[in-house]
Amino acid sequence: MSEISALWPVAPASEARWLVELNDDPYGTTGFQVPSGLYEDAAWVLNAMYEHVDGPGELSRDALVRSSREAMGAPVPCGVYSGGLGRAEHPGGGYRRLRWAELARRTGDPVVAPGYLPSYRSAPDGRLPDGGWPAGLETPTEGALDRPTWDRLIEVLIAHSPEGAGTRCLAFYNPLLTEEQDFDDHRVLAGRLGDAFALYDHPGHRSSPSNLWPEDRSWVTYTDWDLWGTKVAGPAALIGALLGDHFIEAVRLPWDS
Repeated sequence: MSEISALWPVAPASEARWLVELNDDPYGTTGFQVPSGLYEDAAWVLNAMYEHVDGPGELSRDALVRSSREAMGAPVPCGVYSGGLGRAEHPGGGYRRLRWAELARRTGDPVVAPGYLPSYRSAPDGRLPDGGWPAGLETPTEGALDRPTWDRLIEVLIAHSPEGAGTRCLAFYNPLLTEEQDFDDHRVLAGRLGDAFALYDHPGHRSSPSNLWPEDRSWVTYTDWDLWGTKVAGPAALIGALLGDHFIEAVRLPWDS
């Protein structure tokens, strides 16, 4: 058993039953959505994107891949790059955090397109004329917060939880994230909120949890495998802290019920 598995052992699948009862999808195939009306307030924490300090450049990632593969005589892929899947790190030296709001000011788009949840379809359109994203711009990944944002989110949740770091929590992983891909048995782990930083490196999964909540259900997070953001629902003070945080970029989406 890994150290992380020891901190977060498997819990009874019944711990996720309350989420099942809130959703049309009994399996939580991409994560369990949480109705905003169930809590006092809710906001979406946006997955981070990064831009090279020299700027995004005028060559798209797609054009770069095509030219490189053509030079090698390899098959040229079709389609347009729209980001990766799962866990993501800061890309390293030479890159800075590009907030969605900053990109929105450049493009004239809303931070998140009305009527949509955060994704490559609704983010500010920073693509180049060929339809590809600039090679110097790292778009968010789907299905997981990036590590820096996950770590900061856990810090904020600790500050707004009944027992702080010692708060007992449950974490659900959708079946697409499990090695067995078992749709009949919900994968739930139990542990301390202060140990949730380690969940990001859980060897059995390639994402942050689909849902995370304390035993008293005073708040809950929701990370859909197909989206570029994580919904947090809970007390007004918690949501206000996320919206005003110095690092996290969070937005309210009034159309998300």
